[in-house]
Amino acid sequence: MDASLIRRHFVAVMAKHLPPSGSTLRLLDLDGHSGDVLAESRADLEIRHIPAGDIGKIDSATFTFDAAVACDVDLSAGLLESCLKALREGGRFIALHSRGTVSEAHLRQLRDHGYVRILVEPALDELGVLIRGEKPHATADTMARIQSVAGADADGLDPSQFSGRYIHLLIQQRPNKPVWKLEPGEIIAWRAAAIKGDSKPALLGFSSLPKAVGLMQPAVLAGFIKDVNKVGKFSKKTASACEWRIILNPALESLSDEALTWIDIDPALAEAPDE
Repeated sequence: MDASLIRRHFVAVMAKHLPPSGSTLRLLDLDGHSGDVLAESRADLEIRHIPAGDIGKIDSATFTFDAAVACDVDLSAGLLESCLKALREGGRFIALHSRGTVSEAHLRQLRDHGYVRILVEPALDELGVLIRGEKPHATADTMARIQSVAGADADGLDPSQFSGRYIHLLIQQRPNKPVWKLEPGEIIAWRAAAIKGDSKPALLGFSSLPKAVGLMQPAVLAGFIKDVNKVGKFSKKTASACEWRIILNPALESLSDEALTWIDIDPALAEAPDE
């Protein structure tokens, strides 16, 4: 197999490790190649290609990244320290060494430079090694963490003016179990949260996974929504083709006088979910 094609397969592995973000995921590409490959499967990336040797020049006081990726780049102390500064709280550093092997040394290396929630595993078919770590949050409050990411997108967006690539919906899945646990003849069915409206129901839509969870948690506590067990991710093209009426990024207060309803949604229309 061609070496460049093998490299692309390795880089694609990093896609599932990208973190939840606002409607645009700000990606720092340290090898000048990985970002473009990842963009083929993730249309919401805002990529900056910065050579590993220049990362120390980033002004992290004015701009931070959701994730930094590096394929076959030397993980020097300087690079790890500069990446940590460049990431937002909860942002992820994701490195892949196509000829590396899994070692506890990788875990110690990231831990010693301040990373948390570290993962070290074989990269592709037991070949190479994938190394992932996160910048610590300043708070242990999970809700505050979610809201800090959700705050990248405004409440009450006009769907016609929304420049993001995906719409997220609050889903009730029945039966609530993974595909491999389905009994013969059982079929997964989805329905999405909506408000009744005066004429046509309007789906509660969100510009990102954190934005959806940021509304869902207080809505559940307030008793407005219950039994939501999934957030479905759909392309804006799909939403348009289905002619969905959408209220985008509603604030909970704006829903207080509304009646909740549910709209059947075909699960096959969904994109691969965020982690």
